[in-house]
Amino acid sequence: MRPESPTRCGTIVLAGLPNAGKSTLLNAAVGTPLAITSDKPQSTRQRVVGIRTEGPVQLLFVDPPGLLEPHYLLQHTMLEEALEVLGGGDAILHLHRADAAPAPSFATLVPEERLRGRSVATVYTAIDTVPLASRPPASPSVFPISAVTGEGMEALLAWCESRVPIGPFRYAADDLSTQPSRFFVAEFVREAAFELLQQELPYALTAHVDEFREGSDPVYIRVTIYVERASQKGMVIGAGGRTIKALGARARQRIEALLGAAVYLDLWVKVLPHWRKSPQVLQDLGFRLPVRRNA
Repeated sequence: MRPESPTRCGTIVLAGLPNAGKSTLLNAAVGTPLAITSDKPQSTRQRVVGIRTEGPVQLLFVDPPGLLEPHYLLQHTMLEEALEVLGGGDAILHLHRADAAPAPSFATLVPEERLRGRSVATVYTAIDTVPLASRPPASPSVFPISAVTGEGMEALLAWCESRVPIGPFRYAADDLSTQPSRFFVAEFVREAAFELLQQELPYALTAHVDEFREGSDPVYIRVTIYVERASQKGMVIGAGGRTIKALGARARQRIEALLGAAVYLDLWVKVLPHWRKSPQVLQDLGFRLPVRRNA
């Protein structure tokens, strides 16, 4: 009888500029839509962790905010989160859209000490949107992929598996994430806002879960949507409440798929002036402030 392969387990960090396709890749790797995907950049504000367990290998994919140029306190927390995550990875995938190739050197985007001793591969995303003759060539450390069609994913996942250490699984084989359901409820509400609301409004909006009754049937969840101005509150609610109803229906569909249960989603909208620039409010909403920050 052949001996069983030793188990491997480790963390793969997805990194890159905003809108590089990190969330789409995480969802494809895990096989479940956990992370917000949007055509609008900077939709990811806090790290999302997805778990892929296949045979003797467990990969923890971490999708942090993009490596943006911050202009206010919330964005400073996002950049700090993105840089902090790099230090905890066994390997790093530097994502860059194939239609904007070539990718800049990753060393020009992050401090050198964050990369010390870590394997880095360049991943060109969305190759299904680029003519075949214009696609970046593959190499042992360059992977052109489409997370939508699956092209190139097998080779990329094999590289990731080879870069994590031998060791026991950290989580059960059927776990999808390390984060609680409450986190994803708020994320799915924000995702619906990015899909339904126009221009800058989704960036002035955040969602907070106030109540989560898992024992009820249907599961009762109350979420407050915070905006910065009274005019924005009116836009989120919409004429006759049509916009908030559509937003709730779209978010509820995602939440029910995640929980595997019927959900009563009770949405409220409140004005919280300048919440993106307030240290106290950001802390109350669960954001960790950077050590050195500018408003």
